Amino acid sequence: MHIPDGYLGPYTYIAMWIIMFPIWIYAGRRLSRELRTRQVPLLALAAAFSFVIMMFNLPIPGGSTGHAVGGAIVGIVLGPWAGVIAISVALILQALIFGDGGITAIAANCFNMAVVMPFAAFYVYKIISGSSAIASQKRVVASAIAGYVSLTLAAGLTGVMFGIQPLLHTDAGGMPLYMPYGLNIALPAMLAEHVLFFSFVEAIVTALIFAYIQKTDPSLLMYDSPTSKRLAKGAAA
Repeated sequence: MHIPDGYLGPYTYIAMWIIMFPIWIYAGRRLSRELRTRQVPLLALAAAFSFVIMMFNLPIPGGSTGHAVGGAIVGIVLGPWAGVIAISVALILQALIFGDGGITAIAANCFNMAVVMPFAAFYVYKIISGSSAIASQKRVVASAIAGYVSLTLAAGLTGVMFGIQPLLHTDAGGMPLYMPYGLNIALPAMLAEHVLFFSFVEAIVTALIFAYIQKTDPSLLMYDSPTSKRLAKGAAA
């Protein structure tokens, strides 16, 4: 889902930079207040994990790629604001070092994968798991569904960003200046590859990691609010 340079026009990528800057600032301040000390190394590990898993990508017709992201499990375990920082760091490093994703499109890619994914996964997981026990298999299923839904949403939003470019930027003859395919092609292309394959990969990866953490250190899965974190600290003590 990495959007390269030259596929989004300035109306879109400048708007995404304007949106992402306050999100990054707020996420950083939120983490400095809420992230537990024992979770700080996990934040770095989450960024590294996302960086690696996103390197295994396959081209998608139309100019993008398909791959798992790891944003769902990060959002579920560390919380969505931690997901914003961890996935953004991975995406920025990929763009600057490996050219995986465009420089102008960094903010757009971060919005799709570092904001939409962790937040969608977190809330889907919370709604489905409900008040079930931390060790419940229901939570494993909830994490898998969260992974599937969150990646599908991010892919769909990427398709929308692609598809609106011919409406926003054309030359004097009416030819698209950036992404040449409209919503009728870009959106189905992005969704089909993810709905049928990549979202299942994200679901499996999310569920496997969640199940492992559930068995080895379930206290890490108690992220909900500052209050629940204080309770988790008290339980650990």
